[in-house]
Amino acid sequence: MSGREPRREEEGAKLHQKEELNRKIKEQKVVVDELSNLKKNRKVYKQQPNSNIFFLVDRTEMLSECKNTLDDLKRAHQEIENSEKTKIRK
Repeated sequence: MSGREPRREEEGAKLHQKEELNRKIKEQKVVVDELSNLKKNRKVYKQQPNSNIFFLVDRTEMLSECKNTLDDLKRAHQEIENSEKTKIRK
């Protein structure tokens, strides 16, 4: 019985990680969409990590950064999906 408990905890952690990743992807999609809808040459505020300090940055720079982040999140999500598929096949 104790052999199954770590497996359940591991599966629960992976499920939580997958849900968290889905939430981050949705949030990032909204940010990319909002930045895409802004007029060209607009400035936006970017918050410094772990701080309440904001700086003005160019919209296109921020949009590019957000798209890269979204791609990274999608790639991580795909890796999780692929690892789940390979476990099912085994």
